[in-house]
Amino acid sequence: MSEDAPTAVYLAIYIITFLIGFPNSALALYSCINKIQRKPIPIDIFMLNLAISDLIFLTFLPIKMKEAADNMVWNMPYYLCHFHLFVFFLPVYSSSLFLTAISAERYVCIAFPVKYKSPKRIIYTVPVCVGIWVIVAVSFIFVYKAAYIDSDEADNTTNQRPLVTEPQTCYSNFTEKQLRELLPVRLGLAVVFFFLSLLTCCFCYISFIRILLKCPFINRQRKLRAIGLALGTLLVFASSFAPLNISHLVGFINKKNPEWRMTALTLSTLNACYDPIIFFCISREMRRVIKVCAKAFFRFYANLKGQFTQNNK
Repeated sequence: MSEDAPTAVYLAIYIITFLIGFPNSALALYSCINKIQRKPIPIDIFMLNLAISDLIFLTFLPIKMKEAADNMVWNMPYYLCHFHLFVFFLPVYSSSLFLTAISAERYVCIAFPVKYKSPKRIIYTVPVCVGIWVIVAVSFIFVYKAAYIDSDEADNTTNQRPLVTEPQTCYSNFTEKQLRELLPVRLGLAVVFFFLSLLTCCFCYISFIRILLKCPFINRQRKLRAIGLALGTLLVFASSFAPLNISHLVGFINKKNPEWRMTALTLSTLNACYDPIIFFCISREMRRVIKVCAKAFFRFYANLKGQFTQNNK
């Protein structure tokens, strides 16, 4: 697909992501809170922040749905364009860092089991999470500034061109001056939040698998499940964030936005569907919560069916 592909495809992806991701992310948040209240460990703190990141993204995803339904014409108040950029891109980049932190935690868990159980480690986890949010937010300010300001103006006044160079669109058309400022910033984001994070995840999970295979006291079934989860997480990370960040690299090389950038951006939203799968595989608490919810649903369905049958007699 390219940018002239039917926007109905983008709308369908947004709707599927919202319907699947929102309830599962809410369950993940609930299970993380329950687990932390009982016995907090560092990986639970990172998973909690990942769930919050996904919920922020999914809560405001209907703005993207509205844009796609209007054939990418911006028919909403102009200030929402700026706001939705923040709540759309902030969770995308924060998710990549929290997934990286989770991969590091899983590596430390098996490589240094004694240190991992130290209660002092939980003290350092919260500042790390706060640091991730701050880093992503500050990075977005650079993107926002680069897209807004024509810094090459000869006069000394601050000339702010609108982020939306055509009033009917949002964050799609830029002047040449804006692109000269924006493309290097995007490349920096791709290097820090994707390529370095991907290398870190690869190192952690490959080391995790190597150590796991050498452990004689772990049965084969548990090893295969852990290896499958590690490889699956890497696949989710790459498939979710690679298209968008590769578009940053291609855009920097070609000095323009790739025609398929909108498709790459849309595919990155699917990460909100994949993250709950990781929660389900890692967290025993979330599996328990899902079982409880499933039993309650089937009990409600059985009662409703019984009442319906009695009324028809």
